Amino acid sequence: MPKLPPNKTKSLLELAERGPVRARDLSAAGIPRSYLARLVARGRLEHVDRGLYRLVDGDPTENLSLAEVCKRVPNGAICLLSALQFHHLTTEAPHAVWLLIERGARAPTFTQPRTVLIRASGAAFEHGIETHAADGVSIRVTSAAKTVADCFRYRRYVGLEVALAAMRDYVSKYRGQTDALIAAARADRVFSVLYPYLEAII
Repeated sequence: MPKLPPNKTKSLLELAERGPVRARDLSAAGIPRSYLARLVARGRLEHVDRGLYRLVDGDPTENLSLAEVCKRVPNGAICLLSALQFHHLTTEAPHAVWLLIERGARAPTFTQPRTVLIRASGAAFEHGIETHAADGVSIRVTSAAKTVADCFRYRRYVGLEVALAAMRDYVSKYRGQTDALIAAARADRVFSVLYPYLEAII
C-alpha cells in the first residue's frame, strides 16, 4: 500500500479528532477524498454511514450519535426522546436518534445510527432551538421547554405518560420557568392540551 503524504494525513486525522468528518469537509482543507478510503484500509478511520467517518480509537461521549446525525443534517434539530435525554429530563436511553426536520425537506437516509424523523413547519419548527457542542460538532437541539411541548404535540408517538413525566421533571428542574413552557406550547399549538396538566402539577 503506497505511503500517504504525512502533512495531509496528519491534517485529516486532526480533523477527525475534533469530531465526525464528512467527505465534503475535506475540500475546504485541501485534502483529497481518496485519503478517507486509505485511512479506513489502514484501520485509522471507520466508515460510519454514507459520507461520514470517525476515528477508530477516538474517545466518544454519550452524545456521539447526536453529533453524527447533526453532521449529516445540519438544518435538523435533535428532539423528543433524544432531547429529553440530552437535557436530563429522562433516565431512559432512546433506541434511536429523534430528529426534527422541516416539513417538505428531503428525508435523509441513515444506515446508522437508527433515526426517527419528525416533521414540523413554521413556529413549531423554528421555536426553541438551541445550539450546543457535542463531540466536536455544533448540534441543534430543542430547548427543554420546547422538548416537553413537543412530547404533548407528538404524544401519539411517545405516549402521554412520557409527556407527563417530562413535564414533572421540567417543573422540578426549571423552577420559575413555566413561561418558557407555555410559550413553547403556544408555538406547538398544544396549549389547551398541556395547560390543564401543568396547572395540576404547579
